[in-house]
Amino acid sequence: MRQKTYFLFCAVVFFLVASAHVTRLIMGWEIAIAGWTVPRWTSIPGLIIPGTLSAWGFVLASQARATSP
Repeated sequence: MRQKTYFLFCAVVFFLVASAHVTRLIMGWEIAIAGWTVPRWTSIPGLIIPGTLSAWGFVLASQARATSP
């Protein structure tokens, strides 16, 4: 797999995770794990960390050189 493709793939995956967390915050969705309700504040770092990794992945993908396989 080329480096640019890898960075783009990871950036998209992290973007989807961050999007799920922001959607949970906006819509007020509840998550229950084995009867324990996960507090909504846990989606804040769940948004910031993958969002940062996603942005970083897009930057790295734009800077990656086109190399032959």
